[in-house]
Amino acid sequence: MSTAKKRARTYDPVKIRKAVQAQLGNVREAVRTLAPEQLALPTRLGEWTVRELIAHIGMAVTAVHRALDLPAPARQDATLLDWPFATAANSVAIADFTRGLAERHPDLDAYLTDVDRTLTDLLDTHPGTRLLATNVGALPLADYLVTRTVELVVHTDDLNAAVPGLDIPYDRQALAACTRLLADALATKAPGGSTEVRIPPYAVVQCVEGPKHTRGTPPNVVETDPLTWMRLATGRLAWKDALDEAKVGASGERADLGGLLPLMG
Repeated sequence: MSTAKKRARTYDPVKIRKAVQAQLGNVREAVRTLAPEQLALPTRLGEWTVRELIAHIGMAVTAVHRALDLPAPARQDATLLDWPFATAANSVAIADFTRGLAERHPDLDAYLTDVDRTLTDLLDTHPGTRLLATNVGALPLADYLVTRTVELVVHTDDLNAAVPGLDIPYDRQALAACTRLLADALATKAPGGSTEVRIPPYAVVQCVEGPKHTRGTPPNVVETDPLTWMRLATGRLAWKDALDEAKVGASGERADLGGLLPLMG
């Protein structure tokens, strides 16, 4: 059995669906408040403006739509924990598609409203077991929706960083799923039991080769909050900077995760 399969956790599909739509709704509410000059602001994602970032959020959700338009694969050949490591492969194509979307949808509120409506229709029609052809391989729809929580939470954070005072809230279930998937991805990348990574209140994982901890206080502990963890795992925050700013605590000789991060490109 592969490491990914041994470590895979299960997610409640009803909660995940609600989380995806709740976080998309949070973004929609914020988009309605943005003035043209705010939509033109730069973001931390290369040359993308806020307008292009919002278009990309819609694109991340409609990846479900595009996958459901394709024939269902004959069998599942990927796992949920394969997904974080395959996200950088099509970055150029994604950037081009995003710019095109931003040009075709000047009314971003109407665009996201339509995305939400059509997503509801699709999820009402297709079971969570329906296989999708994704960038990482064939995955069940229910699993692929978990990856959308990561996309939505990460890019909500990008929007908040780009627009001063925007403060889009994070749906609790979306943030929890994002945190857990990225924590499990670390345990997949660096299997072992010598280091305990704590991201309260959502996740605790064992990782890194070495003497396995069995009881008492672990000799190697890393602890941080969910948003800091997400930023570390996705390259929005460097490990050294997180330590210098006291955003992460790390104790023990095997508690340096700098060489393992980011997990996603």
